[in-house]
This record gives sequence, structure tokens and C-alpha cells, in this order.
Amino acid sequence: MTVIKTKVGRRSFLKTSAAAGGGMLIGFSWLTSCSTLAEGSEELAIPNEWFEINGYIKIGDTGMVTIYSPNPEIGQNVMTSMPMIVAEELDVPWNHVVVEQGALDEDAFKNPQFAGGSLSIMYGWDPLRMAGAAGKYMLLEAAAKEWGVASSDLVASQGVIKEVNGSRTVGYGEIASKAVGIEVPEKLELKEPKDYTLIGTAQKNVEGSKIVTGKPLFGLDFKRKGMKLAMIEHPPAFGMKVKGFNEAEIKAMAGVSDAFIIDTTVPNPVWADVNAFPSLIAIVGESTWQLMQAKKALKVEWENESPLENSDMHEQRMIRDLARGKVGGSRKDGDVNAAFAKAEKVIERTYTAPFMAHNTLEPMNFFADVKENSAELIGPTQTPKALEDSVAKLLGISAENISVDMTRMGGGFGRRLYVHFGLEAAAISKKAGVPIKMIYTREDDMTQGTYRPAYRSTYKAGLDKDNNLIAFSARGVGLPQGPIFPNRFPAGSVDNYLAESIGSTTNISTGAWRAPRSHFTAGAEQSFLDEVAELAGKDPIDFRLELFDKAINNPVGDKYEYDAERYAGVLRLVKEKADWGTETPGVHRGVAAYFCHNSYVAQVMDVVVQNGEPKVKKVWCAVDCGIVINKEGAANIIQGGVIDGIGHSMYSELKFENGSPVHKNFNTYKLIRHNQAPEAIEVFFVENDISPTGLGEPGLPPATGALASALYKATGKRQYNQPFSAQPEISLG
Repeated sequence: MTVIKTKVGRRSFLKTSAAAGGGMLIGFSWLTSCSTLAEGSEELAIPNEWFEINGYIKIGDTGMVTIYSPNPEIGQNVMTSMPMIVAEELDVPWNHVVVEQGALDEDAFKNPQFAGGSLSIMYGWDPLRMAGAAGKYMLLEAAAKEWGVASSDLVASQGVIKEVNGSRTVGYGEIASKAVGIEVPEKLELKEPKDYTLIGTAQKNVEGSKIVTGKPLFGLDFKRKGMKLAMIEHPPAFGMKVKGFNEAEIKAMAGVSDAFIIDTTVPNPVWADVNAFPSLIAIVGESTWQLMQAKKALKVEWENESPLENSDMHEQRMIRDLARGKVGGSRKDGDVNAAFAKAEKVIERTYTAPFMAHNTLEPMNFFADVKENSAELIGPTQTPKALEDSVAKLLGISAENISVDMTRMGGGFGRRLYVHFGLEAAAISKKAGVPIKMIYTREDDMTQGTYRPAYRSTYKAGLDKDNNLIAFSARGVGLPQGPIFPNRFPAGSVDNYLAESIGSTTNISTGAWRAPRSHFTAGAEQSFLDEVAELAGKDPIDFRLELFDKAINNPVGDKYEYDAERYAGVLRLVKEKADWGTETPGVHRGVAAYFCHNSYVAQVMDVVVQNGEPKVKKVWCAVDCGIVINKEGAANIIQGGVIDGIGHSMYSELKFENGSPVHKNFNTYKLIRHNQAPEAIEVFFVENDISPTGLGEPGLPPATGALASALYKATGKRQYNQPFSAQPEISLG
């Protein structure tokens, strides 16, 4: 077994208290992200009373276990996988576990409560295992004292404690009350991976049936007696602000109780306060229909604050800055210029991607009930602590008097990392003097900002007379942050290497979008490497493996982010599973591999031509994310990432005219359709005992590169600019 220190000391590590109906209450003051799970059990009766405290695990007198989830659920299924970790170490049957969403309480959890960066499983791995192991230890000690034996003479499994050399047994629920007060030692024994019985299995999403039967889980579902609804109107263009509007006329409309201008500018703002339009019009009323009619009746006086930009201005600015902009991050190995001068073959290509909207299925919304010295906030947010802090600054209320409850989210993708919509709800509630639920229309969301930035990168490679890669450079610019990761592949595999990342400026608000920067960089880099491999006359997988061999056996420099062995491993695995090298008439194959968010993913994509148009037939994915907690959930999230990557690289684009977004709804902003998704996506996981990392983002970036390469094989044309469908002959049926 693995021995792990509890680190924070026995008393702070574990707090115990008797449940009202008998039972053990285990508190984990450092529990990073114990996400929610099961809907109940047919085998166990619900205890008469639960002693509910945020951030705790409870064991009731029937043996049922409740796990409170500190972290938000945005569809990545941590509500299933994270409780599996606790249940594994606790040795409790999976169908004896119930999970509920915890409220914001970082004093109890001692770790950030957020959903982002594919970090929930990685950060929660040790704390969640310790949580389960601590509970099991206490139960064993309680039984040992009850029976007058040493705890080493007992074993616990599937919620039952047994004597090793005797016949006595006791269920967790029966002994739980006796475990109260037992201290946890400074070190705990954890299971070895070979002994796992739950981790590594396939389990269904514990809220799946609630989702498909329409149970009220999401922010838009939330209702509170006496609350009003609110909608907003922000300026029509970036660079404008509101000056005045026909307030009296709007207030007189049916179903409208109030209308006013709010300002959500936060003192000393942080990254989560990104918002291009802190000043806007709020309308409060009884129904969304009445509020939408009031929005249509608005007559607003706008004024300009800064220049109104067009898409071609953004493009020209990036071209200028790519050529001579200030470098924000860089790496240089060897003498790149000298190596290019000696090269027999040189290839240089430029890749671009436009602004994109997040387009979560559930538009932005939040509930707020602001009193004189307190505020209650309920809704879908990836960053509840950031919201609490910003509302405290906005309203001048102590954070101790602000509560934040999290609902399930109908999509996040980085959009709900930013807290402006929660701030707006709080500001409206304060001004109106009533509890309100603020709701965006789709047009409000798509024109507000916080977009995926636009990017532009130029790659250059030089080959010697033997077609070996001797020089490589990558220089990229983004609005506002450059897309190049200087210490990622192929850093460490080329003797002469230069990477530079450049930031440019815009008054359009931007933010994280699923796999920030990596979603673009992977497609550009992998497409370029395919073209370099073709120039060298080498198989694209073999060409990459040659570079990884260099990084493994004779690396250049001593600083690069990836593990070359693991990186090469996913390529070898996908090569095997896809039977790479076997030619099938009419099937055109592309390959890509990428490392981001601590995980490695390689993909082979098959494209066929049907009725004169390309069609993605099948995708093979090889993934190394360390130990896989829930194989079904893990495969699902990779499959979703592949489809997301294909769809956005094919179709997504947001243009601007005079500072205003051209696309305001799905009638003009195209997303992938069901019939354009791959017919099959197979996912294979590398089996190892490495601590797990995340999967929410790593599955998306390689899809762009694999698709671009497959489309080249199918059409004879390389893809340099997203969306690929901008070329009239490129579609997916």
C-alpha cells in the first residue's frame, strides 16, 4: 500500500460529530474537489436525518454515504468520477453513495472551488483518496474497540467490516456512531492501483436520468417565490457606452416593474472581471416574453468611447505585430538563422483563426437576492470564489455575508470562468430591491464578448540533404496573448529552434475557450509538421517518432514541458489501433498528436468523399492521462472534444463591422450538425499507474490538425485558415 501523510495534522485533518439519527460525519477541511454523485440506492433506506455541513462526507445509520461536492459541474462528469475515488478508498459499494453539490466554502475545503484547466481530477486525486481512507480507518478502529481486538485483525470491504479469523461482521452504518471522536493518524495507507475495484471501471453519469427527464438542475431552472426576472441591453458595438434611454416609456409597458442603468465596474478588478460593457440597461419584470418586448421598444442614446473596429483591422494589426511586435515569451536553442542558411530545403507557412463565441447551450443567467448587508447568489459559474469576491467589492459587502450556491451548467468551455453576469444580477437586485433572476438572450450572449481570441502564426522548417530536420521556428500573435508555447514540442528535439509568442491589442473582450490557445496551436503545428514530413518524403507518424527519439535519447536543452516517452507512446498506440499504413481505397487519413493540460492525445482521422463532399468516417484516439477513473465518462469526454474540434475548425467564425459582431444567433453562426459528426470514434487509454490528469480539454486540439491533414489527402488542398469551410469546396456534407 501507499503511505501518505495527512500533512495538516490529525485534528485539522478530521473533524467528527454525531449525526442526529446516529452516524459518523467526516469533515475534510482540505478536500479539493470532491464532486457529487449517485442518485440513491435501491438497496439501502435513506437515513431518517442527515447532518449536513458543506465539504463533508456523511455516513448514515443505514450505511449510506453522502459526499458533498465543492466543485462546479460543467458537463465533464466529475460528479461521477470524483466520488468514485472516495468510494474506492472507503471500500463502500457504489450504489450506497449519494452525492450533492456543495456551496462555496473555501474555509472548509482549503482549496480553490472552480472548474477549469482540466484540473479537478488532478488536484483532487490525493485529497479524495485520503478522505476515503480516513473514513475507513475510523470505522475499523471503532469496530476493533467494540469487539476488543486489534484493528489489524479486521478487514473492511463493500461497506462491511469482518474479522480475519472470526465470524463477526458489522455494517458501516451500524458502527458509524461509535467512530465519532476517533483521531486519524498522521499517516494513512492508501490502496495500490492493482487493488482497485471501482476506479478504472465504467460507470454511468449519476445525473444522466435527471438530465434526460428534465429535472430542475440548471441555473435557468431555478425559481424562488417572489423573485422577478431581469434582462439587460448592452451597447451594440465594442467601443460604445450607454448615455440614456426612454426610461419612462419602458417602465409603463405591461409586465415591466422597473428599468434603469447599472454600472458593474469593480474596484481593483481581477482576471475574472473581464467585461467590455460594465454599464448597461436593466429591465425588471414578470416574464421573459414581456421583457423581450420591452427590449425591442428601447430607444437608446449611445456614445463612442474608443474606435469601432472591423475584422480587417484586427487582421492587419496581427500581421504588423507578427512581423515586429514585442515578444512575450520565447525560447532559442542553437543558431536558427545559420541553420536555415545551410538547409537544402526550407518551408514556411502561416496559419490563422478568427474570433469565436463560446455558445454554451444554456445562455448566461444568475439569481441574486441582495439585502442591505448580505447577498445570496445562485447559478451556473465555473469560479464561485471569484464571483463572491467581486460581488463583495461591487456592493461594499463583506464576503462573509455573501453566499454562492452552484447549479449544474449547460456548458462552460471557459465562458463561465468570468463573473460579469453574476455581478449584473447582484447589481440589478440591489437597485430593484427585490430578488431577481437575470437571463440573457442568445443575442445578448453572442454580442457581449469574452470571445475566443483571433490568432496568427508562422512556422518555418529547414531540412538537410538527408531530409533531417535541422532548423525550426514558430512565431505567433494573438489578441491579446500569443498562441505559441515555447517549451512544448518540438522544443528539445531540434538542435536549432526558435519560438516566440507575441501579444496584440483590441478593445474586444476575450477569454479562455476550451483548451486556451492549444486549440489553435495544435492544429497549426500539426498541419505544418505533416507538410514538413511530406517535404522530407517520410511517413508523418514515423517523422514525429524520429523527433521524439531525439528528445528521449539526446534532448536539446534541459527545459521542456512534455514527457517525450509518453508523447511517443500515444502515437505508437494510435498507429497500432488504426492499423496505420494499411491503404483502403477511398479512405483518406490524417494524424495529429498534442500535449496540453498535462495529458497526451493522438488521433487518426479517416475522411471519405461522398457526393463530392468530404465526410469524416471514423476517428481513433489514443490517450495518456495516467490512471483513468471512470472509463465511460473518460471516453465520452474525449469523443465530445473530437466533435467540438472538428465543428469549430470547420465552421466557427465571428466577424465585426464597425465594432459590432456580425453574427448574433445560430441562423448565421454555423455549428456542426449531427450528420456531420464522425460515424464512429474509438478511444484507447494507455494503461499505467501514473497519477491521473485531466480530460476536459486535451481531446479537442489534435482534431483540427488530423482533420486538416485528412482533408488535404481527400482534396489535394492544404488548410491554412480557419474556418476550413471558408473554402467553397470544403464541407462535411
